[in-house]
Amino acid sequence: MDSHDTGAPVRTGTEPRDPDRLLPADPTTRAVARDLYERVAHAPIVSPHGHVPVRWLVDDQPFSDPASLLISEDHYITRLLHASGVALDSLGVGGAPSDPRQTWRIVAENWHLFAGTASGYWLEEALDQVLEIDEALDADSADRVFNQIQNRLDTPDFRPRALFERFKIDVLATTDDPLDDLAGHAALRESGLPGRVIPTFRPDRYLDPENTQFGSSVERLLALTEETATFEGYLAALRGRREHFLHHGAVSTDHGVEEAYTHDLEPSDARRLFQRALDGTLTPAEARVFRGHMLLEMANMSVEDGLVMTLHAGVLRNHSSATFQAHGPDTGHDIPVRTDFVNGLRPLLERFGLERDFHLVLFAVDETVYSREIAPLAGFYPSVYIGAPWWFLDAPDAISRFRAAVTETAGFSRGSGFIDDTRAFLSIPARHDTARRVDAGFLARLVVEGRIRTRDAERIADDIVGAQPRRVFKL
Repeated sequence: MDSHDTGAPVRTGTEPRDPDRLLPADPTTRAVARDLYERVAHAPIVSPHGHVPVRWLVDDQPFSDPASLLISEDHYITRLLHASGVALDSLGVGGAPSDPRQTWRIVAENWHLFAGTASGYWLEEALDQVLEIDEALDADSADRVFNQIQNRLDTPDFRPRALFERFKIDVLATTDDPLDDLAGHAALRESGLPGRVIPTFRPDRYLDPENTQFGSSVERLLALTEETATFEGYLAALRGRREHFLHHGAVSTDHGVEEAYTHDLEPSDARRLFQRALDGTLTPAEARVFRGHMLLEMANMSVEDGLVMTLHAGVLRNHSSATFQAHGPDTGHDIPVRTDFVNGLRPLLERFGLERDFHLVLFAVDETVYSREIAPLAGFYPSVYIGAPWWFLDAPDAISRFRAAVTETAGFSRGSGFIDDTRAFLSIPARHDTARRVDAGFLARLVVEGRIRTRDAERIADDIVGAQPRRVFKL
């Protein structure tokens, strides 16, 4: 076999990226898709949920090196290398000390592993479209590419704020601990940065009694807000911190849970379980009930204060205990599980599902629930919106499957618009561009098949990237 057959990169030398990449192969459909894509290709980015640290934009310091920027924090990349026998320590995962150049060489030597993957596509997009690298990545080019990237990162044009402007980001949401003072966000508002950078209230460790940090987190929450260690004081403390986030521009709360389970407790039972949670004496069944009740309480607070509630369900965190102990959380071993939204969310929706000012955005990693559960729920409840394909599903083919699964039941208007949900700053434009191309192809097929008119496809394409996420997230 030749080198291409053994997994060499698709692009060689200075071969340019295909301008029609990800568009349908059929010439007639591709022509329609190209026109639709060109309408939105350069539209501003609205990113109402993500994980870029606000300090990057506040401090505006140069990124230190290609490996820490593009590899070590990107579990899409590191998990597949780990599966192929690469030690996570050698990649700098979890803050492990490593040589950035050697980490980059390891990735380059194994680049063939990413053929056909979304992570490989995004990194190539970042190299080509953002960093302006015109050489394919492989073992031979590793050092040259590393040096080119490093030279760019050392220039003012590649600092975080300059890239923020270049990416045409109109709204960027961070994800923040409820006790964060949000001083960074306040500083950014006064900095003259175009576009909005807004916080997101992420209270998971304060709601889950099985989280090892629950007791200490609640203690700090009550101390900061000067509330009593009662269930009523606990709820008041959470309300107070939500108000703090609202004051600093927040539009949403985010909840990452293994199961989409809610439970409506009587007040006396909630008080009893809260005290047992503080004492650390809850049984697993009681902890599940309390956790489910607190999701319902969060929905109640969203009805009161207007914050959009996003629910990311269906991931078993830290599947590998040994990896968690050695490298910590968010290091590539979170695994999707089956999810039941219909039964799990019924108590919440019985209480608040018909509240028209309540917005609940449901994100799934279990593809089977899109057509069976989430689209039918969003197709009835005015409060429910379909979250964009998330995590393992924000890839080209998965986005197409998502559109096919939800559109016939709920149309386009019940979706959230695309959400990149990433910490990988340089991949933000690539991820939004991917969704715009795939959606253009999906809409083009409907036009060519005579299922929608061209003018309707144009309106939908425009709406998905701008007005729709603004409506759903109350921007």
